[in-house]
Amino acid sequence: MQHFNTIIIGGGQAGLATSYYLQQHQIEHIVFEQAEQAGNAWRNSRWDSFSLLTPNWTLQMPGAEYQGDDPDGFLPRDEIVAYFENYVKKFNLPVQYGVTVMAVESLENSSKYQVTTDRDVYQADHVVVATGLFQSPKRPAFAENLSSRITQLHSSAYRNPQSLPEGAVLVVGSAQSGCQITEELYESGRKVYLCVGSAGRAPRRYRGRDVFDWLKQAGFFDRTVDKLPSPKAKFSGNPHLSGKDGGHTINLHQFVLDGVQLLGRITGGENHKVMLAGDLHESLAKADKFEADIIKIIDDFIAKNGMDLPIESLLDLRDGYAVEIIRELDLDSEGISTIIWAQGYAFDFSLVKLPVTDNDGYPIQQCGVTNYPGLYFVGMPWLSKYKSGLLVGVGEDAAYVASQIASS
Repeated sequence: MQHFNTIIIGGGQAGLATSYYLQQHQIEHIVFEQAEQAGNAWRNSRWDSFSLLTPNWTLQMPGAEYQGDDPDGFLPRDEIVAYFENYVKKFNLPVQYGVTVMAVESLENSSKYQVTTDRDVYQADHVVVATGLFQSPKRPAFAENLSSRITQLHSSAYRNPQSLPEGAVLVVGSAQSGCQITEELYESGRKVYLCVGSAGRAPRRYRGRDVFDWLKQAGFFDRTVDKLPSPKAKFSGNPHLSGKDGGHTINLHQFVLDGVQLLGRITGGENHKVMLAGDLHESLAKADKFEADIIKIIDDFIAKNGMDLPIESLLDLRDGYAVEIIRELDLDSEGISTIIWAQGYAFDFSLVKLPVTDNDGYPIQQCGVTNYPGLYFVGMPWLSKYKSGLLVGVGEDAAYVASQIASS
């Protein structure tokens, strides 16, 4: 068996950041990435008009922090892909593409690990799992019971309005992807129905700055796991806003004014009908409260630091609360030809043949370090802090894990 000091599973931002730091420590390693090219998630799981949701200054991959002339802008998809391609080339990172890891097992009577791939079997002193939380697109089981006339696709497979059949579109899920896709569809002239979930809303700009700038200063992204209201809160959908066309706020109440039909959560479906929960107004209230909470964090930070800035009042729209609650939707009578499932992704760490996950399937670790010597996780939110899974914070966790490997 070929032996490496360290094997990194996954060549996304977390795996590449870890590889960068291992190179700084001059530690022999290899990165196995199942995709065929760098930047796979950005390249193949985003729509054509996608732009970075966070400002360009949040591109803080170690050794390649954003140095461009538009730090407050939002890179389009193709430039994000190019950024990661160049990152691998610039640092000559040892990434092997097209390799799927099947299993990680502890070798009997040894402190080493056996890593089985679809190509070969390897040994390693250390294994870093960098596959992230966004692995398998979610689609409910009852989707199989819906009429074959309906085109169904996950948000990761959506590209543009022109690629869809003619007719209205039902978008299921109102976090970042669902809301941005909904906006693009109705701006293209489509009638859109949107099943609203519990994701919050954040203003794009407030009191003269981008909301991410304020939240970074206020320590929002540095919150630790103990600040969560419950363990399951780490899986909450990201708040909806957009980086398209220079960045702007997305508001579900504005969607109503623009002709979108808001609905409650989808609960089931068969043939040409889907069933809906009566929780639309409750979900809208959660989105409104999230924005209010964000604003309070910023206002408190400004006041605490004695910053002399003008007061700003955000537009207080309430139109969604007047929307009639619908409990059943007839896809045929509404002319709906397409359903886009924007309910996120499932994660699965069963490739690690050790009891390393909790009841939610999330890794049991401290700052990415498990109780099994030599086994680590990187690239997921809340490993050490909220920002552990973000471009602005993934390098911090990667540096820590690499230092643990170097000192072992």
